[in-house]
Amino acid sequence: MTIGRGRSMRELIASGERSFSFEFLPPKTDAGEEQLWSAVQALEPFAPTFVSVTYGAGGSSRDTTVRITSRIARETSLTPVAHLTCVGHTRAELDGILDEYAAAGVRHLMLLRGDPPEGPRAEWTPTPGGPEYALELVEMAAARGDFRIGVAAFPERHPRSPSLDHDADVLAAKARAGAEFAVTQMFFRADDYVSLVERVRERGVEMPILPGIMPILNLDAIRRQGELIGTDVPPEIVARIGAHEGDPVSMRAEGIALAAELCTELLDRGAPGLHFYTLNRSKATLEIFEKLSVTP
Repeated sequence: MTIGRGRSMRELIASGERSFSFEFLPPKTDAGEEQLWSAVQALEPFAPTFVSVTYGAGGSSRDTTVRITSRIARETSLTPVAHLTCVGHTRAELDGILDEYAAAGVRHLMLLRGDPPEGPRAEWTPTPGGPEYALELVEMAAARGDFRIGVAAFPERHPRSPSLDHDADVLAAKARAGAEFAVTQMFFRADDYVSLVERVRERGVEMPILPGIMPILNLDAIRRQGELIGTDVPPEIVARIGAHEGDPVSMRAEGIALAAELCTELLDRGAPGLHFYTLNRSKATLEIFEKLSVTP
């Protein structure tokens, strides 16, 4: 099935039994760009609901993100979702970037506050003349009327949030401002995702919330990233992965198995689909698909 690019993401996600989507990073080298396009080509036959391209800290990858997202729009059957953050941009600059996306035929956006260049736990200082929160960026894009908008969600508390309820309040406010779907940060317990959805539904918001999936292929790396973004690696998962210490092949296989188990539980408990953080490689996602019996 070819996904129509003019439809809302809510409609796209609702159009099939399950939604699958993939996230890519803006490549820094020619070799990295070849790797990205290899992953795009390997995953395109699965007809994902959308693919997204992230935006570097401080707007560092702006030109690459715009170029790659535009190329996906031009040269593939995929629906591209372009990331855009508040970091390092004035409102005038953000309007200019939105103009670039519109001119390139990119109609779907993932709008985020973004992390300071020093990292997610660094003190947040808005750019003079720029928005302070993602909510303001959502309002800016929604007012134009020519974009479909996605936002971030946090099954575990955002590193700078006072509470899980506050996170749910923020997500509900973004939905009311014009966001029509959300994608979560990576997490490892289905209960955390289900609880987030319940909190948002209690606030009268029915937007689809897609769980973000990142398989653990390297325990130390995933721990470091989890510490940065406030994601906990549960002890039982550490134990299962750690049992293969010194055997990277077995550790990888266990990580894939754990991810597939999480995906199955999430779908069984009502998730509308799955969003995979690919790190510009297709192999792990394809291995998870094999375990889920997902075929092109």
